[in-house]
Amino acid sequence: RGEILMGEAPAVKLETGEALRISTGGMLPEGGNAVVMVEHTEFLSADTLAVYKAVAPGENTIARGEDLRAGAEVLPAGQRLRPQDLGILASLGKMEVEVAARPRVALLSTGDELVPPEEVPGPGQIRETNSYTLAALAEQCGAEVSRLGIVPDEREALMAALQKTAGYDCVVLTGGSSAGIRDHVAACIAALGRPGVLFHGVSMRPGKPLIYGLVDGRPYFGLSGNPTSALVGFLLFVRPLLWRLTGEKKVVPRFWARTERNLSSTGGREDYVRAYVYEKEGQWWARPILGQSNLLSTAVRANALLRIPENSEGAEPGDWLEVLLLGQF
Repeated sequence: RGEILMGEAPAVKLETGEALRISTGGMLPEGGNAVVMVEHTEFLSADTLAVYKAVAPGENTIARGEDLRAGAEVLPAGQRLRPQDLGILASLGKMEVEVAARPRVALLSTGDELVPPEEVPGPGQIRETNSYTLAALAEQCGAEVSRLGIVPDEREALMAALQKTAGYDCVVLTGGSSAGIRDHVAACIAALGRPGVLFHGVSMRPGKPLIYGLVDGRPYFGLSGNPTSALVGFLLFVRPLLWRLTGEKKVVPRFWARTERNLSSTGGREDYVRAYVYEKEGQWWARPILGQSNLLSTAVRANALLRIPENSEGAEPGDWLEVLLLGQF
């Protein structure tokens, strides 16, 4: 009986034994309830169509409300907008939606031995890398990050730098978190206001000398200056807080893998071992990557952390250990 043009409502009603040519995405006419693919048909004459494959009611069609029903939740609160989410919002004509404000994070690196990465280190100096690693991690969490530079190991200089962080939602420092005579982070956070430092030191390795403080509702973190210690501390403590600040309901994928080799641990603390996790014969295996916490290359070669629980004294080859994946999570 003719053809249904794209973007137009059908002008005729189908009766029993009748058909209309329709393109993919066209609107079904009144009386029509299924579509048969053109390759399963043949015109025998100008008004006679042979159909070589039966179709059931609703076949090759999309029913009204099949994609979204009236009143249904489109996107849950706490979900970061993905490309497909933007597409479905556009399909609903929603060009603006209310979202959480991106938390503003300030990063400070402390240490007399640090120089910017574009400089050539002199004797006893090293390039500062933590602010770049942690800035990228914070941005993955949806934060707006400001790297505020390198602060020498002097209390007055650190206090002056911290005074400039009042406009930020979270402040992260690396270095100066231990208990040495030139480690001033804890004392400076305590001097900023109340309640000050809430804890100093965590039963884990790497990253034991971690500091957490709260001043006028603003969180302060003091992470170890060793690169992998700072990385682990950020993943376990800072990242969950940033997700909370954005309202993002994020679940870190964890699973278990079998370790290739024995790993020692000290009871009473959690150990996080860099590892490369892979699949072999239907099981997940982990190849531990050992090295000091100041060796950033161990984290580069890893794709996961193995967790040795605090009530364990290590693991034997073949033991199952919990895995925390590194990457976009």
